[in-house]
Amino acid sequence: MQKHLQGKLSTLGAAYVRFIYALPIAMVYFIAVVYLEAHPLPAINAGFLLYALLGGICQILFTVFLLWLFSFHNFAVGTTFSKLETIMVAIFSLILLGDRLSPVVIIAIAMSAVGVVILSAGQSKLGVNSLIQGLWRLPTMIGLACAAWLGLSVVLFRAASLSLGLDSFLVAAAFTLLIVLILQTAIMGILIGLREPEQLKKVMLHWRPAALVGISGGLASIGWFSAFTLQNATYVRALGQIELIFTFAVTLLVFREKVSHTELGGILLIGASIILLLLGG
Repeated sequence: MQKHLQGKLSTLGAAYVRFIYALPIAMVYFIAVVYLEAHPLPAINAGFLLYALLGGICQILFTVFLLWLFSFHNFAVGTTFSKLETIMVAIFSLILLGDRLSPVVIIAIAMSAVGVVILSAGQSKLGVNSLIQGLWRLPTMIGLACAAWLGLSVVLFRAASLSLGLDSFLVAAAFTLLIVLILQTAIMGILIGLREPEQLKKVMLHWRPAALVGISGGLASIGWFSAFTLQNATYVRALGQIELIFTFAVTLLVFREKVSHTELGGILLIGASIILLLLGG
């Protein structure tokens, strides 16, 4: 869906539609959940607002840093390391929430991280020497910062949802998502208004493809936030790596593209890590 927006919106504009067009979906979903569960409206406390605000800002910073990464001529190594957010989630979950992992799950996450690096390196035609040589370069540091921002945002979203202290995880997740999207829409709107004001008009002008992106993103976020509220965020993000397997299957079966042995090895390692995660977690 986002491919339809290429050439019509800038990168910031395309990122903004994920927030502004997902907001109505989150609002309707929240109203429906509160009505169906006959639940009173949650009360906003200072801790919740702080977690939601910081989490929203971290997710925006992830987007900004990713754009910065793509501005470099050679960003392949940095992009590879930007996909290690699961490890970052595990670290921040332990520090901020005290969420601990079993040895089996730690092994599964390590396997998944290695598999992601191998898959990304294979797609970018990177060898082991290229990865090692690029470890201390600025694009790699930016890639790791991307992973850190994304990982921290996930943990903060879980902290925000849990801080509400609600009996219904659906209401807590729906309310957290709604408030986060309101804050992100406002912050990103101000940012784009200052840097690329013409994009605000274009976001509205191309509302049909933009709305499809927002709807799919909003529905995905409902699933993510509900899962974060129910379970340790590290488990959720690790299991979420299965999207790479789906993408790989589409590449292979639908688009009939050739894949290297390196990519296949990465996918097999990710698949094995998910099976281990489900059995051990």
